[in-house]
Amino acid sequence: MSIKDNVDYIQSLKGAAAVKSGRKPEDVLLIAVTKLHEPWEMEEAIAAGITDIAENKVQEIQKKYDLIKSPVRWHLIGHLQTNKVKNIIDKVVMIHSVDSLHLAQEIDKRAAAIGKTMDILLQVNAAHEESKFGVDPLNCKQLLMEILESCPNVKVRGLMHIAPYSEDPEEVRPYFKEVKVLYDELAQIDHENSDFAYLSMGMSNDFETAIEEGANIIRVGTSIFGARDYSKKMGGEQ
Repeated sequence: MSIKDNVDYIQSLKGAAAVKSGRKPEDVLLIAVTKLHEPWEMEEAIAAGITDIAENKVQEIQKKYDLIKSPVRWHLIGHLQTNKVKNIIDKVVMIHSVDSLHLAQEIDKRAAAIGKTMDILLQVNAAHEESKFGVDPLNCKQLLMEILESCPNVKVRGLMHIAPYSEDPEEVRPYFKEVKVLYDELAQIDHENSDFAYLSMGMSNDFETAIEEGANIIRVGTSIFGARDYSKKMGGEQ
């Protein structure tokens, strides 16, 4: 199947899951994760209707940003080091992976320097996986309040979660449920820089389950572009 065929298929599954959860297909945004994929593949996905793309690494955004000629919105979904914020602050529309006050403050500083308010999501690690970044759900409200009190150039738009990988999505449904409960609780906080509109959950193997549990952003790579070749790097980098 072509990239267009894959995009169309994912969109149909996404739409069906949205309807099943009482929403419209257009209420859920499909973000194409383009990690290790080439600009020509990204252009094909955009031509097939993809409006938003995401990268895990700052370096890949820097390498690909000027090579993509079609209009598209860029997201950063991977772990972000504070010393690299300056390299993408003017390129992305949202940073999904904020899990510390220190990082939020650096984003705030860099956003202020260019007269921008940066949309962010707080990354939650509901499964307490040591291999993943993210704030403990019990500490999420405290982090949110600290960011709101000290980062005027940051707007918190919701939560992001990466569930443990499982062949059976039902095994990770409880994590999606837990994060949705937390999302609903934090969405009640009244602050001009807290505007919970996005719950980013679900990837190639579990996005339908995530949508059923309330996700309105899904991040899909492999099911669109095929398996990644981890032996190669963009630009021949080793």
